[in-house]
Amino acid sequence: MKRYDLRHLHDDFYDRMVELIDSGLKAGEVGIFLFEVGDFSSIQKSADVIKEQGHDLMNSLKFNEVDWTIVVKKVDDETKKARLEAIETAKVAAAKAAAEQEAAEKAAAEKAEAEKIAAEKAAKEAEEAAAKAAAEEAEKKAAEEKAAAEAAKKEAEEKAAKEKAEAEAKAAAEKAEEKAAEEAAKKPAPKAPARKPAARKPRAKTRGKAK
Repeated sequence: MKRYDLRHLHDDFYDRMVELIDSGLKAGEVGIFLFEVGDFSSIQKSADVIKEQGHDLMNSLKFNEVDWTIVVKKVDDETKKARLEAIETAKVAAAKAAAEQEAAEKAAAEKAEAEKIAAEKAAKEAEEAAAKAAAEEAEKKAAEEKAAAEAAKKEAEEKAAKEKAEAEAKAAAEKAEEKAAEEAAKKPAPKAPARKPAARKPRAKTRGKAK
């Protein structure tokens, strides 16, 4: 078992730790590494580095308020190789799964976008169709109202013309009557023919009285 103090490297101790494991420890030997905690991210990262190298992380614990220790067991080259291959395979599988997931998410996003565009298009077409139908209905109604107005206007004009003609005829008749009356008033009244005296009947002779 060997102990290494890497606190002087602060948060840049990972490469040195790997170097010491490879060169300072024998297969199956345990090494203790002491480093600064810092923002605590080095704790998880140090464990990840040991895993990536294919060695065994035996322990990870707090040393004091500002320092941390990990206990690492170096594995033999054959085990390390097998673990690295497994790690690489897992990475490839994870990358493939991530790519498939990304492709699936992209396809889903594209499908959702296509459906959204189709829905927007359908909504727009429906809106345009409704607007067109409303416009046609409004145009039809306007045409009907115009036709009704024209018919009413024509009827009113015909009625007015009829009333005017009747009024003019009545006025003409009244005027003719007035003129006739005036002309009649101007003519002298016809004189009555002179009456001939009646013929007198001869008186009968009176007979003398019988004596």
